[in-house]
Amino acid sequence: MTFSIPFDNSYARMPARFYTRIDPKPVAAPRLIRFNRALAADLGITPGDDDEMARAFSGNAVPEGAEPLAQAYAGHQFGGFSPQLGDGRANLLGEAVANGKRFDIQLKGSGPTPYSRMGDGRAWLGPVLREYVLSEAMHALGIPTSRALAAVTTGEPVWREQGALPGAVLTRVAASHIRVGTFQFFAARRDVEGLKALYDYTVARHYPDASDAADLLQAVVERQARLVAQWMAVGFIHGVMNTDNTTLSGETIDYGPCAFMDSYHPDTVYSSIDAHGRYAYSSQPDVIVWNMAQLATALVPLMPDAEVAVERFTRIVHAMPALIREEWLTLFRRKIGLGTAQDGDEALIGDLLTRMAENRADFTNTFRALATGGPARDQFLNPAAFDEWETAWRTRLKAEEDPQARMRAANPAFIPRNHRVEQMIAAAVEGDFAPFNRLLEVLSNPYDDQPDAADLARPPAPSEVVKQTFCGT
Repeated sequence: MTFSIPFDNSYARMPARFYTRIDPKPVAAPRLIRFNRALAADLGITPGDDDEMARAFSGNAVPEGAEPLAQAYAGHQFGGFSPQLGDGRANLLGEAVANGKRFDIQLKGSGPTPYSRMGDGRAWLGPVLREYVLSEAMHALGIPTSRALAAVTTGEPVWREQGALPGAVLTRVAASHIRVGTFQFFAARRDVEGLKALYDYTVARHYPDASDAADLLQAVVERQARLVAQWMAVGFIHGVMNTDNTTLSGETIDYGPCAFMDSYHPDTVYSSIDAHGRYAYSSQPDVIVWNMAQLATALVPLMPDAEVAVERFTRIVHAMPALIREEWLTLFRRKIGLGTAQDGDEALIGDLLTRMAENRADFTNTFRALATGGPARDQFLNPAAFDEWETAWRTRLKAEEDPQARMRAANPAFIPRNHRVEQMIAAAVEGDFAPFNRLLEVLSNPYDDQPDAADLARPPAPSEVVKQTFCGT
């Protein structure tokens, strides 16, 4: 059986200024850590032996039909605009076509490109394993996301502040890598022809029903509103919601210093580079609206009348906070067992969250306990704070049918907890990938009770708390 990917590379047929054609840089001694066989089967990929796949997924051997390139894009990073970013350590091999849909196959950590901006273009093992685990966990949670196809070690050191670390390459699959920043790249250059080509490509690939740029904006706003509400419902903090990390497809992408909350607090920040809390948990709805405003600005030149465009786009963006709130309320209603809507539901949910924040209640375990009938009050420093809320909640539940099933489907038992991810990385650096593989197996069924994995549902002990996460560049 010969390794193969069914490539058909439409982005490589776009104008040359959209990217730079460049092959991945070979590494010393690639070794396959893991290959996602289920995802590969969905994509029509024929596996090869481990050595063959290690060479392909490290960049040492370009698979037949691939047309490697680094994509160009711009972006707002922590509010400041950079007109020239691009894939500084990634290489788009091409697109696999399966079941009538296209999927990008991209190497991450595959060496420097013209967009590397003084970086080495490499990745070390920790961020590769973190993205593998977190992206696959998000998929299992039912949240749109890029996915991990393979991970390899390179046999070469990568130098970071900590010193020499083992190098690795991740193979990522995404509906596309078209970003808000991709549109900003052409808008910043007043390249209307390029902007129109990108618009046409995006509509054909993701939004065939869009008749103009306003339709496209509305569709992206709806997907991103839903996505961020889903993040909030599982306690996920992206950490780097720059416009170059915001996709037109509505997928979660670019897992850098991301994290899932343990104890609930709306102002939680983990990212070491988010010094001012711009991308804190509770700020994510506001940030995505801001990002969509930047997309709207980039799309204005595509409309025949700029004044009319600004008016239409403004209405769409200004309506987004209410749309996010509606999505959020629907999801959090389910988390407390509500399938119908009544006045007072939002206040009931808000009261619980306030009490959780004041009492350092674990986000995931509190909601899971509601679903299973477990002692949710034990999550609170002052259990009476839960008891006071529970009375009103029980009264409200009387109007619902089978709330437990609804809550079980909405509240995972397992998330990739930060301390377990860090322990997994530490073990892998020493050559032990058993914790990595175990995390993946357990997190593939996050809504199932798994008694043998109870330790992975436990919040961190004080000595295990992870206060900061890092992007790895």
